[in-house]
Amino acid sequence: MWSALLKTLARGGPEEVPVVLAQAVVDQPGVDAVTLLRASPPEWEVLAAVGKTAPIELAAEALDAGRPCVQGEWSAAPLAGGVEVLLVRPAIEAGDLANLADLVGSCLAAGARLKSLQGKAERSATLLDLSRQWRLSDDLGQLLQSMADAACRLFDSDRASIFLWDSKSATLVGRPAIGIESGELRVPDSAGVVGEVLATGEPRRVSPGNDAHTIDHSIDAKTGYRTESLLAVPLQTASGEKLGVFELINKQSAPGFSLADQEGLLEFAEHASAVLAATQEFESLLERQELYVQEQASAIQLVGECPAIQALRSTVQRVADTDLSVLILGENGCGKEVVARLLHYNSKRRSAPFVAVNCAAIAETLLESELFGHEQGAFTDARETRAGKFELADGGALLLDEIGDMSLGGQAKLLRALEERKVVRVGGSVEIPVNVRVLAATNQDLAKLVREKRFREDLYFRLNVVTLELPPLRQRGDDLMLLADNFLRQFCRAAGRKKPVWTAEAKKLMAAHRWPGNVRELRNMMERLAYLSTGDKIESDDLAFIAAPNSGGDSLLDLGLPLGQATEEFQRRYIAQAIDQTRGNISQAAKLLGVFRTNLYRKMGSLGMEGHDAQE
Repeated sequence: MWSALLKTLARGGPEEVPVVLAQAVVDQPGVDAVTLLRASPPEWEVLAAVGKTAPIELAAEALDAGRPCVQGEWSAAPLAGGVEVLLVRPAIEAGDLANLADLVGSCLAAGARLKSLQGKAERSATLLDLSRQWRLSDDLGQLLQSMADAACRLFDSDRASIFLWDSKSATLVGRPAIGIESGELRVPDSAGVVGEVLATGEPRRVSPGNDAHTIDHSIDAKTGYRTESLLAVPLQTASGEKLGVFELINKQSAPGFSLADQEGLLEFAEHASAVLAATQEFESLLERQELYVQEQASAIQLVGECPAIQALRSTVQRVADTDLSVLILGENGCGKEVVARLLHYNSKRRSAPFVAVNCAAIAETLLESELFGHEQGAFTDARETRAGKFELADGGALLLDEIGDMSLGGQAKLLRALEERKVVRVGGSVEIPVNVRVLAATNQDLAKLVREKRFREDLYFRLNVVTLELPPLRQRGDDLMLLADNFLRQFCRAAGRKKPVWTAEAKKLMAAHRWPGNVRELRNMMERLAYLSTGDKIESDDLAFIAAPNSGGDSLLDLGLPLGQATEEFQRRYIAQAIDQTRGNISQAAKLLGVFRTNLYRKMGSLGMEGHDAQE
C-alpha cells in the first residue's frame, strides 16, 4: 500500500505526499473516494482528492469534535495537529478510521519535516554561495547592499537594513537606508527594537497588532514609509563580539514574519557576521596602513631653500605621481634615498611597498637571486623558495641604489626584466608578472661609463627618463645651517634636552668644513652633538672634540695629544683646509677665517707653516 509513498519520500518529493497518500487510501478494498483538507480560515485548502467531492461541513464537524464523524456515505477523522482532516467514502468503522488517520497524519508530518529539511539545505547552500560572493567584495557599502538584497529575496521582505554598531559613539548605523539622503540611518544604540536586540543578543519579531507600538514610527515620518512588521536578529562574531543588528521590514506574502523566518535569518546573520567581521578588520587594516603611509610621507622632507633644492623639489612634485623611471644622481650621503622615498610616498603607489637594494653590496653571483628570487634547491644554499626584490616591490617602487656598480651581466638581466615586466626565479621556469616603478641612484657619471663600455647604453636610456641631481652639501650655502638646526632639534628632542645655540665661531667652523660625507655626515655629527655636548651653546671646541673624519681620512683632533699640541694641530689643519678651499689664495682664506691677511701669515709662522704654498 505504501510503496509509492516510500518511493516519493526517497526521491525527495514532499509536495507529492498528500496526493500519493490519497491514492494509497483509495487503493484499499471497498474505498472509492478520499479527500485530504487543511483548515485555513475562513477557507479550506484541498491537499488531495480522489473520486467524488466530499462534504466540507463534515470536515468542519470532525475538526470541531476532535473525533471521527459520519454523514451518509462519508466518514471523517481529524489528523494529529488539529489542522488537517481525512474524509473517506464509503464510511468505515470509527476504530479503523482512527488508525488510518493516524497513519496518514504520520506520513504528512514526515513529508512536512522532509520539506523543511530540504528548505534548510537549499537555504544553507544559497548562503554558502552568497558568502563566497560577499568575500570577494572589498567595498563595505556594496557588501551591505548585496546582503540586504539577498535577505529580501530569501525571506520575501520588502526592505532590509544592516545596523553596524559604533561602540565609541554609542550609535547604530543602518545601511542601506532608502529615503535617507545620506544613505545611512543613525540611531542611538539603545533605541527601539534594534537597540533591544543589540543589548539582549536575542532576536525579536514584531507583527501587526503584536507589540506594534514598539516600532519607532518617527523614522517612517522621515522616509514616508510605513513599517507594519519587522524581524531583527543580532550580528555577532563566533566569539560573541557584538557587530550590530540585521533587520527585515514588512513581510510581503504574509501579515508578519514567522518563526521559520527568524530561524532562517539567524543562520543568514551568522554567515553575514563572519564576512562583515573580516571586512571591518580589512578596512581597519587599510586605515592603519594609510595612516602609516601618511606618517611616512610627512616624515620625509627635502629640507633646504637653495635654488638647486627648490628646483629639485618642484620636479619631484611634478613626476611623483607618474610611473616614469627616475635616475637620481649625487655624491654619497647627499640624500638620494630620501628623494626616492619622497617620490614614492607622494605617488599613487604609496600604499604599496618601497624596496631598496644596494647593487654595489651584492656579489654578481647572487645578484640574480637577490633581484628575481630563487626556488628551493636552485643552488647549494637555497634551502627554501624566496621571492626577489622585484616581487616584494610589486605594486610599489624598487630603488636600485649604486646602479653604476652593477656588472654588465647583471645589467643585461635587469634590462630584460624591465622590458618584459616579468621575472623568473633562479631554478624556476614560471614567468611572474611584476608591476614595479623603478628608481635608480648612483654617485657615478653613467654617461661616462657608457662611453667607456662599462654600462649598457640601452639600460642607461631605460633608466634615464627623468634625471634628478642632488648638489653636494658644500654647494648649498645657507642650507648647511638650516639642515644642521633641523637635525639638532630632532636629536635634542629625542635626548630630552633643549637645543643649544650656535656661536659665531662654531658656525664659521661648520662653513669651513668640506663635508665629504655630505648630509649623512652632518646628520651623524648633529646626533653626536645632541648627546655629547653639555652646554647651552655650541662652541668651536665642541665641534673639534667630536668632528667626523675629514676628506683626508685623518681625525681633526688626535685624542692622544696634550691639549696645547692638539689645539695647534687643529689650527694648522683648519688653516690648511681654508687655503685648500680657496685654491691657495691667502687673501680669500683670511677672509673665510675672519682674520686680516697679515695676522694669518703671522699665525701660520707661529704654527710652523711658513713653507705652505700660497699666492696673493
